[in-house]
Amino acid sequence: MRVLYVFIDGVGYGEAGEKNPVCPEVCPTLCALMQDAVHLDTRLEVPGLPQSATGQATLYTGVNAAQVMGRHKEGFPGPTLCKLLQENNLFMELHRRGLSVCFADAYFADTADELAARRFKSVTTIMALTTPGVIRYQKDMLAGRAVLHDLTREAIIPKGYTGPLITPSIAADQILAIAAEHDFTLFEYFLTDIAGHSQNRERAEEVLRSLDTCLAGLLNGLDGDTLFILTSDHGNIEDLGTRGHTFNQVPLVARGPLAGQILAGATSLMDVMPHLLRILCPQGDNTR
Repeated sequence: MRVLYVFIDGVGYGEAGEKNPVCPEVCPTLCALMQDAVHLDTRLEVPGLPQSATGQATLYTGVNAAQVMGRHKEGFPGPTLCKLLQENNLFMELHRRGLSVCFADAYFADTADELAARRFKSVTTIMALTTPGVIRYQKDMLAGRAVLHDLTREAIIPKGYTGPLITPSIAADQILAIAAEHDFTLFEYFLTDIAGHSQNRERAEEVLRSLDTCLAGLLNGLDGDTLFILTSDHGNIEDLGTRGHTFNQVPLVARGPLAGQILAGATSLMDVMPHLLRILCPQGDNTR
């Protein structure tokens, strides 16, 4: 069995209405997935609005990162969260147990040293830098072995990219091909969070439609041996009435073999990593 994990930043459950673009008319595939999903708590028993750095660190370590920090941490992780991620994370655990792991997002960079030297690094970048062989670069993107975070490559045109663009459907095909070669593949999409902060309905709908086309392609192309998982870290785009995040719960979607074991008993962001480890490594750690 293989796992394809799609992480979507900033998508929660909100009330239907003009301020919520997450609706069947805009993104029918995502809405159908959310309808059948388990709802996860993002507050983590810590006061304040849920934020990306602590939410994602919790998803990928199974540790309540907000409690470790004593607060919810926005944006990029600081020293405390970096230490937490560098000591243990989902990529490290799966690699240590002998599984092949891939971060399918393409970096507009050429080497790991270039990424490590960047002042601001996301949770997934810090995680990827801890594990050999999971990072994919510009050359991989051009060869169809990685997909840029925006699906189409348009986001790097201002950075000097002059190569071909692709469609969200082609991006889905490429993600599926990548996932077919690995035990575990993660793809991260964060334009939803950016669009939510913008409070721009037109921009939000554009982002959601692009994502939805990709999700439809992924679901249509899944084989019977691949478990598809989708989740988020906090709410945002489902309420364009506020510039900040929301307290709304987020979906945990699982489709495919052993999907029920991922969903059973899951109530918060802390549950995702341990559930994944249990189904991917049922015999525990055989490398010691």
